[in-house]
Amino acid sequence: MDDQTRLELEAAAFRSLRDHLMTKRTDVQNIDMMNLAGFCRNCLSRWYQEAANERGIEMSKDEARETFYGMPMSEWKAQYQTEASDDKKSAFDAAFAANVDSDKA
Repeated sequence: MDDQTRLELEAAAFRSLRDHLMTKRTDVQNIDMMNLAGFCRNCLSRWYQEAANERGIEMSKDEARETFYGMPMSEWKAQYQTEASDDKKSAFDAAFAANVDSDKA
């Protein structure tokens, strides 16, 4: 497989993941994803931002989140985010510390 085809397939897989998380599984909470998988929608939007910044494209965290979520983060939270239990919050703190570089968060 040539590099361009690989790049296109990887991009298509990313778009499918984004669509799945943003339209088909809005019920899955970011905190649950982070606790189980070590990443969430916010991580994906941050990786998008980092890739843009590495290529000289100025993009803030809020701009990246709006691009990924398809709406401002405040709208997403109002429509889909539920209150997390104290146990989930504690598990999140541990998962975040283990999986997210604090310099990039």
